[in-house]
Amino acid sequence: MSLKRDALNMKLLRSAAIAVTLSATVLTACQGPSEVLHQGYVVDQETLALAPVGSSREQVLLSLGSPSATATFDNEVFYYVSQTRKRAAAFLKPKIIDQSVLAVYFDKEGVVERLAHYTLKDGRVFDMISRVTPTGGRELTFLGQLLRGGGAPGSALQNVFGNTPR
Repeated sequence: MSLKRDALNMKLLRSAAIAVTLSATVLTACQGPSEVLHQGYVVDQETLALAPVGSSREQVLLSLGSPSATATFDNEVFYYVSQTRKRAAAFLKPKIIDQSVLAVYFDKEGVVERLAHYTLKDGRVFDMISRVTPTGGRELTFLGQLLRGGGAPGSALQNVFGNTPR
């Protein structure tokens, strides 16, 4: 009896060891190496020295290249944006760990008036390509639009049920 019990205990111990080894392997594989992504224009001091205060717009374009963005209403400011993002695994959303914005301000004659360097500490993270224009008011769902109707309250429902509003 003791021999059978020892054999059974050895089988259980071997199965437990295999289960622990497999679990550790799976958990290690899930961690994987993290990935660091660099995007945008990384400004170095040597390149920045080629476009000092007092240089022309053309000189800035030749030394720094095309900007990531320009001012919305007039082209008096060039923005060169770079971001560093990190994600733990390929399927996870990356998190911004560093952001740098070089702003080149021009005067009316197109001469560099001043240079400014902004980081995450200077403001909040913003998306340069959101393709969404924020507007005032609120958005209604399809059901909300149906219930609200175009004019008088309930007019859309009356139209659906065949009654015409008067």
